[in-house]
Amino acid sequence: MKLPIGKYKGRDISVLADDPGYAQWILQQEWFGQKYPELYKAIESLYEKSSQQAAEQALEATENMLISFDLKREKIDSYENYPFSLPVVKNLERTMLHPHVTYIVGENGSGKSTLLEALAISQGFNPEGGTTNFNFTTRPSHSELHEYLRIAKTGKRAKTGFFLRAESFFNVATQIEELGVEDAYGGTPLHELSHGEAFLALMRHRFGANGLYILDEPEAALSPARQMSILTLIHELVKQGSQFIISTHAPIILAYPNSTIYEIGEEGLREVAYEQTQTVQISRQFLTEREKMVEILLS
Repeated sequence: MKLPIGKYKGRDISVLADDPGYAQWILQQEWFGQKYPELYKAIESLYEKSSQQAAEQALEATENMLISFDLKREKIDSYENYPFSLPVVKNLERTMLHPHVTYIVGENGSGKSTLLEALAISQGFNPEGGTTNFNFTTRPSHSELHEYLRIAKTGKRAKTGFFLRAESFFNVATQIEELGVEDAYGGTPLHELSHGEAFLALMRHRFGANGLYILDEPEAALSPARQMSILTLIHELVKQGSQFIISTHAPIILAYPNSTIYEIGEEGLREVAYEQTQTVQISRQFLTEREKMVEILLS
């Protein structure tokens, strides 16, 4: 079957297997399906098949945009001052990143947000969050750690990306309104949505294929049901070649199977299984022994 319009006019529809973006655009044109119903169905079938193949390849990938990070110790004069005094920084060795999802978990104050912030800044993201195109400052508070990180990358470059940090999301939403780019985030100003709905709108409408996404405590505004929705969205984006680095306290968000989990302790980062993380163990103990735990806490 030949294409009657567009840049591939006169060519067989098989050419669209190498240009899924254009195939998707055709399928979004309602008039095309009305005028060429059989051709529309053939393109739809081709697109679904190529998308499935691409998803299988993405899930089997052994590397993505970022491979690892470690510390440029030769540049550090002293480990007495913040952020180098943090155990997670002081003891940082080369840390491998999962091609799909890497989690960094730990207690409040352990330095996980400091580490994620440094990783984000090293990749060109705004310290307060947003895309690499955001360049606003509400209150400069980021550390200099990004200048001391050595990042190993592959030849694959991110086509898009976002640094989401819960604590400054209000500032990002304000910047989106000031820039007048609400359409890219679903059309509704994020300030007019609940905190949780704004998070979901961001991921659904702004996150895309082949992206690098660094998320600092994305569960902050989400109910357990919405956290499960986030897991689904992460999986869809992983199938499209995206890579995630996530800091979280939420056992639900931590549950993505194709991932690596690092927990911060006094010795720095160590790789652990899902069931070994403190957040999972404490949550499970509380839910299974609720009355006993409450009695202890309130005694």
